[in-house]
Amino acid sequence: MDSGRHAEFQRPSILRRFFSFVVMVVVVLGCAFLIRTYVCEPFEVPSASMEETIMTGDYIFAEKLSYQFGEPEQGDIAVFADPQIPSRTLVKRVIATEGQTINLVDGKVYVDGTELPEFYTLGQPTYPLSTAGNVSISYPYTIPEGCVWMMGDNRTNSLDSRYFGPIDEDTLFGKAILIYWPLNDIGLLN
Repeated sequence: MDSGRHAEFQRPSILRRFFSFVVMVVVVLGCAFLIRTYVCEPFEVPSASMEETIMTGDYIFAEKLSYQFGEPEQGDIAVFADPQIPSRTLVKRVIATEGQTINLVDGKVYVDGTELPEFYTLGQPTYPLSTAGNVSISYPYTIPEGCVWMMGDNRTNSLDSRYFGPIDEDTLFGKAILIYWPLNDIGLLN
C-alpha cells in the first residue's frame, strides 16, 4: 500500500518539466505577438516634429483597434509609415480627413473654412512648405477619399503633409495613446 501511495506523489520527470516550460514560453511569445500585431505596439519617436507634445526619443504606445474598426478622427495623434521612406515610422497629428478642405492663411490652419484652434502648436505659425519632387499641392486643398492630412505640432520643424501630401489611411499603424518612457514624460496623449 505504501508503494502505491508513493507512486501517486512522484515528481514529474525533468523532460516533462522542460516540455512544460517550452510550451509556456511559446504561449507567452504567441500572446505577445498577437497583442503587438493587433492590439497595441510600442514605438520610439524619431524626430522633433511633435515637440512639445511628444519629445524626440520618447517611447509611446499606439493602440491599433481604433483604426481596425473605425476611421481616424481630426486631432488624433497617429503613427504611420513615412510616404517617402516606407521603412521609417512617423508620428503626427490628423488635421483633416477625407473630403475636408484645408487652407493655410497668414500662418493659421483652416479646415472647411473654419480656423482650427491649435493650442498644441504653442502659437507657432503654419506656412506651406516646398513639396517633395513628385507632389503638387495648392491651397485650398481637398483631402482625397481614403486619405488624411497629417502635421506635426512643431510646425516650424516638421516635414508633414505640407511636404509629402495626404497619406493613405491604410498606412496608419495606430493611434498614439501613451508616452511610457522616459519616466518624467509618462502620460496620456490627446
